[in-house]
Amino acid sequence: MSRSPTLLFEKLSQLIWLTESSNMPFWKSSGIHTVRILFAVGRDLAQGLLTLRAMSLVYTTLLSLVPLLAVSFSVLKAFGVHNQIEPLLLNLLAPLGQQGVEITANIIGFVGNMKVGILGTLGMALLFYTVVGLMQKIESAFNHIWHVSQARSFSQRFSDYLSVLMIGPVLVISALGMTGTMLNTSAVQWLAEFEPFGTLIELATRLIPYFLIIGAFAFIYIFIPNTKVNLKAASIGALVAGVLWETLGWGFASFIISSAKYTAIYSAFATLMFFLIWLYLGWLVMLIGSSIAFYVQNPDYLRSPTKDRQLSSKMKDRLAVSLICHIADQFYHQRPAHTVKDLALLVNMPSDLVGTVLEALEAQSFIKQSNDKTAVFLPARPLEDMSVKQVLDVVQRAGENEHFCPALIRGNPAVDEVFQAIDHSIEQSIANKSIKQLVSERPVNY
Repeated sequence: MSRSPTLLFEKLSQLIWLTESSNMPFWKSSGIHTVRILFAVGRDLAQGLLTLRAMSLVYTTLLSLVPLLAVSFSVLKAFGVHNQIEPLLLNLLAPLGQQGVEITANIIGFVGNMKVGILGTLGMALLFYTVVGLMQKIESAFNHIWHVSQARSFSQRFSDYLSVLMIGPVLVISALGMTGTMLNTSAVQWLAEFEPFGTLIELATRLIPYFLIIGAFAFIYIFIPNTKVNLKAASIGALVAGVLWETLGWGFASFIISSAKYTAIYSAFATLMFFLIWLYLGWLVMLIGSSIAFYVQNPDYLRSPTKDRQLSSKMKDRLAVSLICHIADQFYHQRPAHTVKDLALLVNMPSDLVGTVLEALEAQSFIKQSNDKTAVFLPARPLEDMSVKQVLDVVQRAGENEHFCPALIRGNPAVDEVFQAIDHSIEQSIANKSIKQLVSERPVNY
């Protein structure tokens, strides 16, 4: 009997991860794909990859919230709608109940006391630096989720971040104002008196907050990561995050109502504690939505139940030769060059593992990237000057340097003879076979 749960778990795991879903009906393949995404996000949460980032953003938000609102307040004041900041904050902190009203009043008081004229040039520079620092921290968290190693350049940060800080608040307030105005027009009020229009208008009123928060999340998921995020992935992630946000808001409001004993224990610190918890949950929801968007756009990361994957030596060899042959084949037959995503699909391997091997080949000038917005890979030397043996040597020696190489391993003559024989055997068996011969004898993409 004790083996039954284990066998059931093993069968379930095989069904989820080893089932080939490409030939299944759409509903069945979508179900398996959804389960894989949920498992992957749950795994990221369990390993602390999202929770640690959320806690870091809570700390950064506390330092940057007032400067951020001060910048937004200044922009909105130019349009004469600066008084809308307080209702927007009240709405965001609504789950905190009366404590949310208190926190909003304090924040608005801090913003109101910030005199731009008194700050001076240095003060204004520090103000904008603090705001840009918050945006940079947010980008870092999103880049980590999207496996992006390179952040925006210094000039891009100021231009992109400040443009959002200048335009974003105006768009949000405008959307809220237009929505409120449309619902309060005489025509809408007249239609509401007739069924089923009255029910539909009431339903729309209830759903509008969801649509607005989903739209805001989708915009963040597309803009913040330093990579191209497609609309479908961002929309799915935003939909889940929006529903989670509203659901957590309802649950947290219920918790606040029944938290009289916590208020008695923590006294004045209770408000701060609840505010920090709500900030943490808000950031966690946003990061979960971004993680879902990532897995929707990059299904190749859902091939294994474990996140940490390493290539064996044999897999690196096979992958390196396969990748360079695909790149050379496109070049030789004058077809469009491949991106990392294209190559990952062709070799049926995750993009991050493909990228590791491509970096090794690029470091030794076997391939090069184009300067296009979405980089493609091209041969960096004539195809006849690249042998299969050279490609294998590059991958096998990746990561070596003068301080860390096979020559430093203390061995003996017998061991040296074995490895010399292996190298000689490989060299004789492939007989200086060039990459050009491989792609000219038989097209790779057959």
